[in-house]
Amino acid sequence: MSAATGRALAAVMERVAVTAAEVGPRFPLYADPADGRWTTTGRGSWTGGFWAGLLWLRARYTGTEPDRRAAAACTARLEPWAGADTATRGLIFWYGTAVAGEDAGAAALRARAARACLAGCDPELGILPWGDALGGPRLLARVDAVPGTVPLLAGAGPDGAAAAAAHLHRHLDLCLGRPGDAAPWFRPALGFETATGRWQPCEDPPPGWSRGQAWLLLAVADALLRPAIPAGAGDLARLTEAAALLVTRGGVLTGRPVPPADTASQDGPLDTSAAAITAVALLKLARTPGPRAEQYALRAGEILDHLIRFHLTLADGARPPGMLLDGCYDAAEHLADRHELVWGDFFLALALSALHGLVDITRV
Repeated sequence: MSAATGRALAAVMERVAVTAAEVGPRFPLYADPADGRWTTTGRGSWTGGFWAGLLWLRARYTGTEPDRRAAAACTARLEPWAGADTATRGLIFWYGTAVAGEDAGAAALRARAARACLAGCDPELGILPWGDALGGPRLLARVDAVPGTVPLLAGAGPDGAAAAAAHLHRHLDLCLGRPGDAAPWFRPALGFETATGRWQPCEDPPPGWSRGQAWLLLAVADALLRPAIPAGAGDLARLTEAAALLVTRGGVLTGRPVPPADTASQDGPLDTSAAAITAVALLKLARTPGPRAEQYALRAGEILDHLIRFHLTLADGARPPGMLLDGCYDAAEHLADRHELVWGDFFLALALSALHGLVDITRV
């Protein structure tokens, strides 16, 4: 902890309050870097849980009943997604409820979503399919279908833990190369061809999608923190190997603190949200046994320090304080490619809250 992280956490929490007043019952997606005005959605899309999670983090920070009620009300508005055919329910319902503590409504909604996801798992494919609720083909394996989904499923009893393990390991098998494999070593999305029974890599998102690598590292870290998920020494070794591959090949410990949105375009837009996700993953990995635990913690601190110093707005009068700038929603489409992103804010707030003892990073 430091005075700088304390000031940053205060700024981010104030930003949550300002955002809540601006968006009302809608869900923020991304904000203009010039003035902080949010583009919103009525139903939340795949990012709705991050807004609910931010409100819960603010409720923990302030300890006030009005903030708790605001978080609970936002979480309740996520309910229509529980039965939607999308693997992003992991992102929506884990991050939208895990920081709610003992709140009964959040716990009940999380349990309902976990049961629905378990029922939607395809035992032949070994995954919870991407689904068609957000458009596009249904039978996809995407790395952003894994974080959140792993701990969400793991909370659904022994069958849920088994499904979580299968879902994660199948994605590792599909998305990560092995020694001797031809490039690329990382494949963030693959589609299943029913005619041939084979998985084929998708062109979008591209192999260099840095947020994809961050998402998968986060999912692996969550699995390593949950003893019910690794089925034995072999599973544990595979998860440890996957974490090492993502950290090493992804340049997590040695590369730029904030990666480009697409590593194939080093001069393209950055993605601070990928950096914030990575920082949280490293804080989690630092809590797992192993010789690199201290190194992971130090690198997480370096990334957070860089985000605070160079990408977080402070009280300078030009823009609202607490905006994490230079996030990239979609580099290929040039959509919100230098903006504040709601999930970037969430993961920065989560990391800072963990450093200041507001949350247990191993349980969120």
